Amino acid sequence: MKPEPSLIMIQFLQWVADRPRCRADVLDAWQSSCPRFPVWEDARAEGLVRQRGGERGENRVELTARGRRALTRAGADQTLADQTAANQTLANQTGEAHGRA
Repeated sequence: MKPEPSLIMIQFLQWVADRPRCRADVLDAWQSSCPRFPVWEDARAEGLVRQRGGERGENRVELTARGRRALTRAGADQTLADQTAANQTLANQTGEAHGRA
């Protein structure tokens, strides 16, 4: 089983999913001081995104089914974490209200 995508990978996938992107946009927005574009290259190597059509950097970049699943899982994980934090906050507030804090 592959490890879960990193936070930066999830952010990249969310950015791609947000609206149509071309390859030039991706390379411009996700450039790094490294000669490689690790998030972009890793996403392609892991089959999370693909390029379709066009020439000279105008290729459309989109999520694959695998990329959509990774993003959905990350959203579900974040929802669970948010829910757990909210429950803990409520429990703390309830304890304080009853003088148990």
